[in-house]
Amino acid sequence: MVIAHAPGHERAPSAENAGLLPAWVNPDLDRLMVVKNAEGDFRSWSESLVDLPAGAVFARITGVTPVWPPSWSSVQAGRNLHLELNSNLVFVNHSCAPSLEWDMERMEVRVSRNRDLKKGDLLSFFYPSTEWDMAQPFDCWCGADEGVCLGRVNGAAGLDAERLSGYWINGYIRDMLEEKFKNRIKARLS
Repeated sequence: MVIAHAPGHERAPSAENAGLLPAWVNPDLDRLMVVKNAEGDFRSWSESLVDLPAGAVFARITGVTPVWPPSWSSVQAGRNLHLELNSNLVFVNHSCAPSLEWDMERMEVRVSRNRDLKKGDLLSFFYPSTEWDMAQPFDCWCGADEGVCLGRVNGAAGLDAERLSGYWINGYIRDMLEEKFKNRIKARLS
């Protein structure tokens, strides 16, 4: 096997040295996050093991499996595409004041652009940024300020563009919101 190297680089990192690469380059969620559990159903969460600046890549999304129908554990990654994560990323919960942004078109998780991530921070993302219509809606427990917390999380289909402003939203969700808006205008005009 021949490996091409960039000029000035003698060789690629060995398997022994792969652990020295940043976890977002060499995907290893155990170096990025820890999963915690409490008694009862749906009582798991994840916390950061790293400090990263706002907007930095936290992890690449790899090892996924397309699924249909969507479930509580799947993530929408396109208009008609839902994925099982097959990793501890499934324990990154919803928040209306999220610490992460999930870019399903690039298959990466980034630190929210408006705040740094610190060790011990809860890992969360805004579910309507990926989900149009959730398989299992729920009452939000995020604790964000009044007027910020949605109260009930159903997906982006039940929200208007004004309510979603200020959040990072995947392109397929923006497209579906635009179609919904156009359909409402057509209905009013007919």
